[in-house]
Amino acid sequence: MSNTDTVRLGVVGLGFMGQTHATNAETLGHEVAAGADLVESAREEFAETYGATTYEGFDAMYDAEDLDAVAVSTPNAFHEEAVVAALERGYDVFCEKPLASDLESAERIADAAADADGFCMVNFHNRVSTATEVFKDHQAEGFFGEITHVDANYVRRRGIPGVGSWFTNRELSGGGAVVDIGVHAIDFALYLMGYPDVEEVFAVTRTEFGHREDYVDPGDWYDETDEAVFDVEDSATAMIRCADDRTISLEVTWAANQAETNDFVVRGTEAGAELELGGEELTLYQAGTQGTDHLFDSTLTGGSLDRTGWEGSDEQFLEAVRTGEPPALNTAEHALTVQRVIDAIYRSGEEGTSVSIE
Repeated sequence: MSNTDTVRLGVVGLGFMGQTHATNAETLGHEVAAGADLVESAREEFAETYGATTYEGFDAMYDAEDLDAVAVSTPNAFHEEAVVAALERGYDVFCEKPLASDLESAERIADAAADADGFCMVNFHNRVSTATEVFKDHQAEGFFGEITHVDANYVRRRGIPGVGSWFTNRELSGGGAVVDIGVHAIDFALYLMGYPDVEEVFAVTRTEFGHREDYVDPGDWYDETDEAVFDVEDSATAMIRCADDRTISLEVTWAANQAETNDFVVRGTEAGAELELGGEELTLYQAGTQGTDHLFDSTLTGGSLDRTGWEGSDEQFLEAVRTGEPPALNTAEHALTVQRVIDAIYRSGEEGTSVSIE
């Protein structure tokens, strides 16, 4: 908890997302006090951009700096050591998704968060949108009745991250498309349903594009080198069964021969909805008898949150640090549930059968 209205933030991992958190913190009136990264050029750029003291290791930064909070944006395999060390020092922590590169590591982070004086929030930034806020308020009023199914899609036509980066190296990332973007779709679907208990998963994972020499990439996402490692999946299809037979159908791809879509379709017993992951459009589907039996669709117009996405998520974290009130949104416990689903997707894909989640 900060003793003033200005939060002193330390950042671990000074790449794109680390800089995003730092920029947002400054925009919101807080201080970027320090940063840590193994790469010297990243430290130099960060120090010059934000006027922050930089360190090669996060332990040295934690020991030397008087921080209020820490944002961890390293490759997934290194989340645990940086997050747990910060929590043990009493810092509030903002961790990039997913919580970790594997389930065991995620469980250790969640245990540390449960025992810590500070809190751990995870960057599921797609929850922070106008459409989502409107949807959740309708849901709280009982508008949808019981939500029984969500059709969740995060499909890129071509969008494999640079080969040779940690994104396509299982040892560093923990997986491919499911870990990178599927994590958002899983969290968002569960959030729309109210985070029911997940009981069973059946999934198929595929590698169809990332290993091909003739891979077509108009957007220049793909940057293969002679030393490139691509040992992860580039798509997955899953059926997720939750308590009371509520279900989620999941499609996730880095690359596919189909149109891109981020559409989420929600079916409830009284009404339904369609909205984009992190988007601002919302359509509500109803049926009625007023006048005559009819179907009725309505769309969201006007109104918007001041800050959405990454900036909105950073704002919520920093405000929670400032006030000392742990956020109810994006908790480590929710992130652990998502990690269990990811683990089950991979186990199901390997075993060719459905798997239970205990």
